Amino acid sequence: MHTKIILTVNSFEEGGDGVTHQNAIINKYHEDDTPVVALSTGCFSNKKMCHHRITINGNGRSVKALMVNHCDSTMGCDDEHDYQPPCPDNIVDALKGVWKV
Repeated sequence: MHTKIILTVNSFEEGGDGVTHQNAIINKYHEDDTPVVALSTGCFSNKKMCHHRITINGNGRSVKALMVNHCDSTMGCDDEHDYQPPCPDNIVDALKGVWKV
C-alpha cells in the first residue's frame, strides 16, 4: 500500500518535542539518530501499524523506520506540546535518523 505523507522532523529523546506519555506505543525514549516514526491518526490504522516497519520513499531514496508512537491528529496537542492544532491525517513524525538517509 502506498500513501502520500508529509514527513516532519521531531525528537523522541528525553525532553524531546515528540515524547508523550498518553500515546507511547513503546514506553522508552529513542536517540534522534535512530530510524523511528510516529504516525498520525489517519496512517495509524487503529494500532495495526504498532511495532511494524514502514518504508518511506522520497527524493529517489528509501528508508525503513519502526513505528513507535502515535500522534492523535484529531485532538491537537496539550500544553506540554504548545497547544498545536490538529494536524492532517497524513503526517509522519520522523527522527533525524530517518531524514539522514
